[in-house]
Amino acid sequence: MLITIFAGVIALGVLIVVHECGHFLVAKWAGVGVLKFSVGFGPTLFGRTIGGTEYVLAAIPLGGYVKMVGEDPDASEPVDPRISFSHQPVWKRIAIVSAGPAFNLLFAFLAFTTILLAYGQRVPSVNAKVEDVTADMPAARAGLRSGDVVTALGGKPIADWEALSAGIRASGGAPVVLTVRRGDATEQLTVVPEAKEDKNIFGEVVGQAYLIGIERGLDQVAVGPFEAVIGGARQTVWWIQTLVMSVVKIVQGRISSDDIGGPLLIFQAAGQQAQKGFESLLGFMAVISINLGVLNLLPIPILDGGHLLFFALEIIMRRPLDLRHREIAQQVGLALLLGLMGFAFYNDIMRVIRGWG
Repeated sequence: MLITIFAGVIALGVLIVVHECGHFLVAKWAGVGVLKFSVGFGPTLFGRTIGGTEYVLAAIPLGGYVKMVGEDPDASEPVDPRISFSHQPVWKRIAIVSAGPAFNLLFAFLAFTTILLAYGQRVPSVNAKVEDVTADMPAARAGLRSGDVVTALGGKPIADWEALSAGIRASGGAPVVLTVRRGDATEQLTVVPEAKEDKNIFGEVVGQAYLIGIERGLDQVAVGPFEAVIGGARQTVWWIQTLVMSVVKIVQGRISSDDIGGPLLIFQAAGQQAQKGFESLLGFMAVISINLGVLNLLPIPILDGGHLLFFALEIIMRRPLDLRHREIAQQVGLALLLGLMGFAFYNDIMRVIRGWG
C-alpha cells in the first residue's frame, strides 16, 4: 500500500509539473506575467514567492495550474497590457496553451528514449519463453512460471511462440501436456485451456479462443543512441495513435466505458510497475503522460483544447468570443469534466470492490 501511494504521488506529481512547466516556460518566453504555479489543488502545504510568482504545493495531487496576469480579458482590475495574457497576439496565446500538452508528449519521448538507452530494445524471444503468468488462469494453476521455456506440447517439440499459441488454441479445451525447461531442469505440466473472449489491443472482443493465461517472452537487445532516439519517437507516435483510436472507439460504443479509469487505477498501476523496477515505472509514466497530453487537447471548454477552440474561433471571427458565450461553454465543459471524473472514480471503486470479492 505504501509503495502504491508513494509511486502514484510521484508519477502524477512529476507529470503535473511537466505539464504546468510547459505553460509556465512559454508564458515567460512570451513576456506574460505568471502570478501562481500550483501543483495540486486544495489547502496549501508549501508556498513561496520568487520573482513575483507564488510557487505552491497543494494537498490534493490530482492536477495543477498556472495563473497568469490578465487571463480574464473582462476582469475589472487594471493590468499592464505588456505582461497580460489576454493582450498578447493570438499566436502567442496558442503557443502558451499548447505548451502543456506538448511538454507531456516530449516527456514521453524522452522517457522512451532513456529506457532504450539504459535497458535496450525489448524484442520477442526466438523460443517459446513465458514472460508473465496471469493469476487464476490455467497456466498459474498448473505451476507455470515467468521465465519458463516451453519446448514441447503433447510430446511434440515446438520451436517458437507461434507454434505454442496455435497448439493451445487448437486444443478445444482438452488437457495439454507442456514440457517446460526451467533453468537446468525439465518437467512436464498438464494444463487445461479455458475458452475466453479474444480481444485486440483496444479491448474489443474479436471472437473466442482457448487460452491458458501466459504472455510472450521478451529479450533485451542493446541499441545505440541514434536507434534509441528513433525508437523513442516511434513508440510515442504509436501510443498517440492508439490512444486517439481508443477515444474514437469509446465514443462509437465499440469499447466498454467500464474500461475508463481514474486516479485510483493510476495509483494501483503505478505501484505495480514500481515493484517491477524503474524501467517499468518510467514506461508507465510515459504512457500516462501521453494520455494527459492528448486528452487535454480534446475540444472541451476548461481543458487546453477548449481554449484552443476559442482561439480558433477568434481567428475566424476576427474578435474574441463574447464573454457570455465563453461562460456558458466553460460551465458546460466543467459539468462534462466533473461527470467524467465521477464516472472514472465509480469505475475505480467498483474494481476495488470486485477485487475484495
